[in-house]
Amino acid sequence: MNGQEDLAGACRNWWRTGIITMRPGEIRIRGYPVEQLVGRLSFAEMVWLVTRGEVPEAAKARLLEAALVAAVDHGPQAPSIAIARMAVTCGVPLNGAMASAVGVLGDVHGGAAEQAMELYAGIAAGIAAGRPLEAAAAAAVADWQRDHGRYLPGFGHRFHPVDPRAPRLLDLVEEAAREGVVEGGTATIARAVEAFLGRRRGRPVPLNIDGAVAVVFTELGFPPPLARGLFCLSRSLGILAHAFEQMQAGERNKGPTPPQCFWVYDGPPPRDYVPGTTGAGEGVEEPPGSGSERDEEARR
Repeated sequence: MNGQEDLAGACRNWWRTGIITMRPGEIRIRGYPVEQLVGRLSFAEMVWLVTRGEVPEAAKARLLEAALVAAVDHGPQAPSIAIARMAVTCGVPLNGAMASAVGVLGDVHGGAAEQAMELYAGIAAGIAAGRPLEAAAAAAVADWQRDHGRYLPGFGHRFHPVDPRAPRLLDLVEEAAREGVVEGGTATIARAVEAFLGRRRGRPVPLNIDGAVAVVFTELGFPPPLARGLFCLSRSLGILAHAFEQMQAGERNKGPTPPQCFWVYDGPPPRDYVPGTTGAGEGVEEPPGSGSERDEEARR
């Protein structure tokens, strides 16, 4: 082979993908001409095609779409939404605001669906090994909290007594199971965990959006790492809408709290710096209404 052939081969093999191929005037996604997909596939069907390789059954696509719709927005109380709005007030364009917001969708905010899928898989493995459902759920919860701490992904909510998104998604999964679209076992597992937590705590600890979309994604056969990406995809729409709305407001440098709200300061008391010394400086008497008094007022 000559040098040009070597170069051509190196260029062809630099990236390998089974998702898309292109030539001048031709684009094929998973083998299909893109013009045959435009106007015929829904966005949810396209998500399935590019991530899974095939066009899904219509009923499965509807279930995926329901999960994507449910997780779109949770208002500026959600850190990702608040960050997008703050970023815009700093002069960041929409794409920068969206990147800033998506960047905080980590294990605690956004990644819990992936973790809930892993929890459900552990329970399913226990059932497959012969354990009764309730015992498998209790053992998996104990194992998870031993290894990861007391917070259980997919259950409970800091704001909603009952997350209104979760029951609707679970109902849709159970309806799909009755119609033979999915098996429905994961919904049963989620309800068993919910019941176990309620008995243990003496009050309801209901399924939240992360636990509910985890049920959907598991029933549809998505691998757990994709759950985080699908949540990011869904929440990106809410992030975009909030960032664009904030852009129209024309506000500048809007921080996380109103300017009249002070944080709690718990550092050293006011002191003077004496050149040539290290360590604690000499304290000075605080005038009324300053320092710790302001901190106490902020706490109120």
